[in-house]
Amino acid sequence: MALESNNERPSTTLKKEHQVILRTLVVLERLVNRADAGNGFEHQAFAKSVEFLKLFADACHHAKEEDLLFPALEARGIPREGGPIGVMLYEHTVSRGFVIEMDHALVAHSAGDTGAPDRFIAAARSYISLLRDHINKEDNILYMIGDNVMTEDDQASLCSKFCEVGCKTFGGKKSEELERIADELEAAWPE
Repeated sequence: MALESNNERPSTTLKKEHQVILRTLVVLERLVNRADAGNGFEHQAFAKSVEFLKLFADACHHAKEEDLLFPALEARGIPREGGPIGVMLYEHTVSRGFVIEMDHALVAHSAGDTGAPDRFIAAARSYISLLRDHINKEDNILYMIGDNVMTEDDQASLCSKFCEVGCKTFGGKKSEELERIADELEAAWPE
């Protein structure tokens, strides 16, 4: 299912992407809880989760916000510094750090580092907590502000640009392929 459509607002597209990200966070949390309880460190599933977070959540979704939405909001008077855009950018940076920590822990785990699972679990828990709160702020505050300040032309232009981003590849995968990673994780690790 393609997320972009020229008939919807940019906020609608971004919220749909948030739902895909949140589904993946549920699976990641489920796997972290299993590992933390001593029920195995599911290296492959964790690696798939990290791949999804790097490529879909960051390279695709956050790039739409940082490169397209946030500049459009700034052009309509929403401040970057001391405003919601600055907070979102800061949280994107922090979230990237957690993904890097998870990625490094997976590499270390592959090399036999017995402390790597604990580092992965700590970074994953921090990431999950941060991103859930972050998504809530974007969905219920920033996007609403954006919908109120952007013109119909702004909205249409952003939707068109979002479609262009959606046609790109991220790590050699189109956004639809990355969405399938979320589907596969959910299917392999149901509640």
